[in-house]
Amino acid sequence: MRMAILVLIGMGAGMSSGLFGIGGGVLIVPALVYLLDFPLHRAVGTSLAVLLPPIGAAAVYAYYRAGHIDWQAALILATTLFVGAWLGAMAANHLDESWLRNLFGVFLIALGGYMLFFGKSA
Repeated sequence: MRMAILVLIGMGAGMSSGLFGIGGGVLIVPALVYLLDFPLHRAVGTSLAVLLPPIGAAAVYAYYRAGHIDWQAALILATTLFVGAWLGAMAANHLDESWLRNLFGVFLIALGGYMLFFGKSA
């Protein structure tokens, strides 16, 4: 089940990256925390490991030294993020700009509303 959730997170983040130019911290971190009960530090460290090439090498090293990276999760997420980003970009290229803008706005409002009203407290 964990593998399937990681694949879905990676694909969702990849598609959002391709559609909207976003991904890592906006989707992967909350998904790891809420869907897989990752502690926040581990979710951030794992998300950074996904984004390691070419960004975040120093931050990943710091999280690695503190033991806050799940390398198996990072590898699965990175692979599916790659595929999802391609699929999202293909979809975005077939959408009218106004549709894409509206989808992005709805996505941000929904994410913000979820975080405000249903997000976990520390």
